[in-house]
Amino acid sequence: MKLVLGILAHVDAGKTTFSEQLLYHTRAIRKLGRVDHQDAFMDHHPIERERGITIFSDQAVFEVGGDTCYLVDTPGHVDFSSETERAIQVMDVAVIVVSGVEGVQSHTETLWKLLRRYEVPTLIFINKTDREGADIPGVIKELKTKCSLDCLMFTGHYEEGLMDTTLAEAVAERNEALLEAYLDEGYKPETWQSALGQMFKKAEVFPVFAGSALNDTGIDAFIKAMTMLLHDKESPEEEPFSGHVYKIRHDSAGSRLSFVKVTAGKLKVKDEVVTGMDSEGRPIRQKVNEIRIYSGGRYTTVPEAVPGDLCAVTGMEATRPGDGIGENLYHAGYATVPLLTASVIYDKGLNVRTVLEAFKELEDEDPMLEIVWNESLQEMQLHIMGAIQLEVLEEIVRERFGLEVRFGDCEILYKETIASPVTGYGHFEPLRHYAEVHLRLEPAAPGTGITFDSACSVDILDTNYQNLIKTHVFEREHRGVLTGSPITDMRIVLVNGRAHLKHTEGGDFRQAVYRAIRQGLEQAESVLLEPVYRFEIEVPSEAMGRVMSDIQKMAGRFEAPELSEDQAVISGFCPVATMMNYSQEILSFTKGRGMLRATFSGYEPCHNAEAVTLRIGYDKKHDVENTSDSVFCSHGAGFNVPWDQVAEYIHCK
Repeated sequence: MKLVLGILAHVDAGKTTFSEQLLYHTRAIRKLGRVDHQDAFMDHHPIERERGITIFSDQAVFEVGGDTCYLVDTPGHVDFSSETERAIQVMDVAVIVVSGVEGVQSHTETLWKLLRRYEVPTLIFINKTDREGADIPGVIKELKTKCSLDCLMFTGHYEEGLMDTTLAEAVAERNEALLEAYLDEGYKPETWQSALGQMFKKAEVFPVFAGSALNDTGIDAFIKAMTMLLHDKESPEEEPFSGHVYKIRHDSAGSRLSFVKVTAGKLKVKDEVVTGMDSEGRPIRQKVNEIRIYSGGRYTTVPEAVPGDLCAVTGMEATRPGDGIGENLYHAGYATVPLLTASVIYDKGLNVRTVLEAFKELEDEDPMLEIVWNESLQEMQLHIMGAIQLEVLEEIVRERFGLEVRFGDCEILYKETIASPVTGYGHFEPLRHYAEVHLRLEPAAPGTGITFDSACSVDILDTNYQNLIKTHVFEREHRGVLTGSPITDMRIVLVNGRAHLKHTEGGDFRQAVYRAIRQGLEQAESVLLEPVYRFEIEVPSEAMGRVMSDIQKMAGRFEAPELSEDQAVISGFCPVATMMNYSQEILSFTKGRGMLRATFSGYEPCHNAEAVTLRIGYDKKHDVENTSDSVFCSHGAGFNVPWDQVAEYIHCK
């Protein structure tokens, strides 16, 4: 059996040290590395070693119980959450490392939600139990209240497949058939172990272990228990090849690497693999030149990869993270979204094309960066998660491309939606080109993003053209008309369209779709959206009034405070724009006794939309990349029709 084991944690919980111990105990490495000694096997990139944090989701290979495991060590800092989520999509089993001192932290909860979203069976390791202030019972209580009541302590209760009475009863309480068996005939190890494996696989129980990775306590017991819990997976090698691309990298020689988890069939060198569809709806086939298996910074080449393998493939130039390739084509979405934007500052003596090409290569690896050239401001902009990510990007650009860049101040990444349905028209008809599209734009529930449906008969517009229109709806971020921000939470419905048997070319429907969306937005009542935090603030009781007053000033809202002894916990929602720097303020006025936990909740109508719109000063008329106008043809020549007159010219009535 081959499977992918992911290691996740809030920053500084000891995740990389834990990974080193797993590799050492399974004899994948001969010498233990340490983060503080800058020689950890998994953190082999110079920037990671210098900073002492994991930035890239790298892998290692080890053998345990006759099975091959691919260990994926993920970043623990919230600024690199998108890298972590991409890795989660290929995990068969996950281990969350929690500090026995700090307990369940804000990012721990975020990671937990992501693992539940992707239904990944999860183990928990409470680390740093040797440290002063470690509180195992307290952490267990937090796990049950903030993660799941099904988090069960295994350390001290489970050994060599045998459970004590406390654990056996706790497991039975979560399985009706097991509970009946327990009442009838008592505890039987074989029955419980079999049931436990299935419950773990279905994420119905989450085993918790405790120890110290630094001092090598609890690791051996964890590995033995993990080996017994790992479930057999089907390995459909005889099926056609399918795989999931979870990351893109470029090696030191400039070769583009697509990291793929094989989910079915076999992938062989020289195979031609379907990686997507072109604008005409035809399969895109790419040849596999080389297959590499990485472990740390080194790799070996292999002739083929089978189900469960994590491999790096050269030769595929059109893949993206999240792509399903082979027999099962799809593109996976992500829950993690950047909340900030920043401009790139560079010496004007540098060629802008050189700088743009460097950042486009980074965007190829992390599509969340969304590199754009703002023509009106004559500047390059990108989407980011936070300030630490910008610091790392500066170092990466310097190291990889030899370019010195800086970044402007982080600004909020706003989005736009509409208040009521509207129909947009797009027509593209320069000489010897033709496409017309009618799209109904409807407001959708918060957090749903962009969805597409067709209400157009195939008798009116052929299926291939309808599929092409859908592709163009999703192939890029469409910009709103208030601030030029990306649109979201919108259902786009194809209601009519027309092609020309002779003149319709490949890119014609792309132009018609873009113009139809934009023309609809021009007619609609647009709503500016801003990102919002779900927060929890813990402060001494005497500071409660100050905090509640601050939240109101920040345009936030809160629930009734929870009081316990001399502490107060205040929970609620607040705009990211007003709360993003509040944690430092809390530390200051509570003299280090206060704490803010904040996680992204979603987008809501902006609390100061008019002021933001005025400050951004977006000029929609001069945004030639996102025009609302259409092009019609008369007497052998194309002519431009302004958006507010397009309805008078359209061909489909």
